[in-house]
Amino acid sequence: DYWVHVMEKYGGALRLYELSSVSTSTIAHQFETIHVSDPRTLYHIIVKDQHIFQEPDLFTVSNKLIFGEGLTSTVREQHHRQCKLLNPIFSTSNMRQLLRILYPISNRLTFTLTAQLPVDGSHKEIDVLPWLSRCVLDSVCQGILGCPSSSLSKTEDDAYSEALWLMGPLIGKLMVAWLIVVPIMPYCFPSWFMRDVWELHHIVETVDSVNRTVFAEKKAAVEVDMLNSVNDVYGDGDSIPSMMDIMREFHRQVRHPCSSKHSKGNCALSNTEQLTDAKLLGQMSVMAFAGLDTTTSTLARCVYLLAQHPRSQARLRNEIHDAVNSSIHQNITSAELPYDVLMNLPFLDSIVKETLRLYLSCPFMSQKATKASTLPLQFPARSQSGAYTSSVAVPQGSLIIISILTANRHREMWGANANEWHPEWWHSSAPPSQAQDINASFSGEGAAPTSRQSVPGIKDGVWFPGIYSNMRFLITFLGGSRSCIGFKFAEMEIKQVLVTLILHLHVALLMEPNTTGYMKEIVWKLRVFHMPVVRPPAGDGMTLQVPLNVWSVREEDFKW
Repeated sequence: DYWVHVMEKYGGALRLYELSSVSTSTIAHQFETIHVSDPRTLYHIIVKDQHIFQEPDLFTVSNKLIFGEGLTSTVREQHHRQCKLLNPIFSTSNMRQLLRILYPISNRLTFTLTAQLPVDGSHKEIDVLPWLSRCVLDSVCQGILGCPSSSLSKTEDDAYSEALWLMGPLIGKLMVAWLIVVPIMPYCFPSWFMRDVWELHHIVETVDSVNRTVFAEKKAAVEVDMLNSVNDVYGDGDSIPSMMDIMREFHRQVRHPCSSKHSKGNCALSNTEQLTDAKLLGQMSVMAFAGLDTTTSTLARCVYLLAQHPRSQARLRNEIHDAVNSSIHQNITSAELPYDVLMNLPFLDSIVKETLRLYLSCPFMSQKATKASTLPLQFPARSQSGAYTSSVAVPQGSLIIISILTANRHREMWGANANEWHPEWWHSSAPPSQAQDINASFSGEGAAPTSRQSVPGIKDGVWFPGIYSNMRFLITFLGGSRSCIGFKFAEMEIKQVLVTLILHLHVALLMEPNTTGYMKEIVWKLRVFHMPVVRPPAGDGMTLQVPLNVWSVREEDFKW
């Protein structure tokens, strides 16, 4: 809320001067940080002039140390080559196959929660966060890594699961600590900082060891033709392929293009363009980490918002019920909707989009200007002199903070109620085809949309550079070459869990005080990602939890 207020007061480009690392003379010096949320400026940074901007060295180096040679540790041409090789893995046909892995996991989550409810049909307070987290972990392990995981059925986490849970909060702690440690680095390293670094090292080794074992097993299986059948790899046989299976098979086709009829497009790839085993391992580590905390945070927020808005929950339940009972899909089992049906449920799609707009997991991203430039502003911002300017000068070496949070709440783009959760406006908006191409928008060519209010997030033919047509006005997943490559899997996973959960269970906010006489109020704190805690004095403000009243769906729970 603070940054939303600041950007509304000063405009879509805010220049700050902050202390940087210690110089060679051991004197701290200042560097420029520019916080950006203006749509035209973001378009230039993310799309048009992306060759000028790249991730800061600290970001890429630390990601390489933690995850290996994945997408988050590469820049420019190397990053572009990896994206080119990985994008086919996230095709719609592959997502259809991966959805089959999510069916039993989401069903197990619903069964686990239902088993905790009283037999008389009354409600019970349940902290749903650990169960949602375990569900996402099983989805990541089985859907991405292809390794067995049944954390929903376990009372204790194994070493690998525990390491993945601890990694995100510890990285967040070290990010904050780094700002304190850097100025005193020439003199000493605080013992508490080194203990955290050592703990992170142990966590990284644990995750890397399991990933290497799974990778080696799958590689050996391919080499002995256990996974060499195209039918098995792409899900036409008895086995359901994980993302690693798909990636390994695709990689095999790249290395041996003559061995598969599916690999003609890869014949022209040179050895330098191919993904090595180390790079494939890096991709798996990044996807496992990014797919756990971000998806858990977004899924927990969706469930919380539906508890907060019972009419929206009932409306969604009716939509799911109608889809399940539709004569067209009467051969489906429970909430196991086909991929195309699941991804096109209008109100479910609106709920996910609106939650991703307003309550995104990662609110900021950073870029470094490799050369000086001047970026245009769609909405004039106040300069140091007090006058308004329509452009912002970016010196070489400046740090650009892409404020996704404030961009998604930009009142000029989203309206006066931009800070409120309203999934209905996505549901009633015109299709994206009515909006002009973004390149034409910023070059002044083409016609504006038929109605300025027909599509949320558009004003005067301008919108934020989103990731794809169905969510093109949201910058949550960024855009251009640095967009989130795994967004399709995350979106599908969130929707499948919500469909299964809401069809069978009703969630509601706690209305009774606890044993100490205080109401449990859930608030969300930023720890790398937004995570929920219970505000004191009812909670400690530190323990991650989402306590809600839960009961089996009743007839009245369909009324909205």
